[in-house]
Amino acid sequence: MTQDVATVAQLFEFDEIVDVRSPSEFAHDHVPGSVNCPVLDDDERARIGTMYVQDSPFKAKKAGAALVARNIARHLEQRFADRPKRWRPLIYCWRGGQRSGAMAIVMRQVGWDAKRLAGGYKAYRRHVVAETDALAPRFDFRVVCGLTGSGKSALLHEIADAGGQVLDLEALAAHRGSVLGDMPGEAQPSQKMFESRLWSKLRSFDPMRPVFVEAESKKIGDLRVPESLIAAMWRSHCVLVRTAMPARVALLLREYAHFVRDSAALEARLDHLIALHGRERIARWKTLIAQHDWPEFVEEILRDHYDPAYRKSTLTHYPLLSEATALEISTAESGEFELAAHRLVDSLRNAHHAPASIAL
Repeated sequence: MTQDVATVAQLFEFDEIVDVRSPSEFAHDHVPGSVNCPVLDDDERARIGTMYVQDSPFKAKKAGAALVARNIARHLEQRFADRPKRWRPLIYCWRGGQRSGAMAIVMRQVGWDAKRLAGGYKAYRRHVVAETDALAPRFDFRVVCGLTGSGKSALLHEIADAGGQVLDLEALAAHRGSVLGDMPGEAQPSQKMFESRLWSKLRSFDPMRPVFVEAESKKIGDLRVPESLIAAMWRSHCVLVRTAMPARVALLLREYAHFVRDSAALEARLDHLIALHGRERIARWKTLIAQHDWPEFVEEILRDHYDPAYRKSTLTHYPLLSEATALEISTAESGEFELAAHRLVDSLRNAHHAPASIAL
């Protein structure tokens, strides 16, 4: 290994991680916390690639070198102008070759201790997959179960505020995990980006403390939960949130307020359930929507669609559910979830397993 090269294991020993790939490559996935300073943008990369194939490799390399030099100069003058002499950046591209090598050479000439990531993004990606598989079985997961609308996400938020370790898969996946689960104004990340976010979160946890995570199926929207993680979750201890129906309705109306504002989008989503529930029931739900009878609509879709599906899935995948710590929630008030979270986290600090029930 040469002096100007670092390994994936050394990723976080540097002051800054610089991704010199194109913006579209960076958007698809990147090392968490890295900054994008492309030496060739998407249009430039396409033009040089076309020239390489249609004209000649020599002309393409000459034109590409000029573009790379100009872009590196711009980054030095703008992004890195205030970096001190002791600054240590790590540079990476797709394979750890010419693009990162060009940036690293110039930075080293400036006087910075710049390193190039050996193997580039591809090496990083292999590391993410392998380390996620190794990390997942090490944690003491406490899987938060409960019918849709029980406030599981609200509980996780309060657990985090109370000092507990929380793996919020739905936040990482930008999806609530159901047919109505799209988050308004936020597209799901790519599968690789989701896995990068997940890996980054897992490596931040203390394996000596429990990690709270919401019960999920193998897919969250269009994204797949890694097999190693879902298997670890399925064999873990559970926390069961039992929330009164009026509170569940109130929670869902608050969480899905964007569908109340855009009922046409909601009705389009309901059409996906025709095969499961038939046209008559879907028409009934659309009538309730048209009449703005939101509490009745929410209660019916919970009772007739979400609850049966959730019970079947949870009982199938979480065999320790019968031994779960139970949290009884009577209202949708945030204070009730805050109190439950504090009692749950405190109970686990004082005992290996939580008590059988926590009543509020």
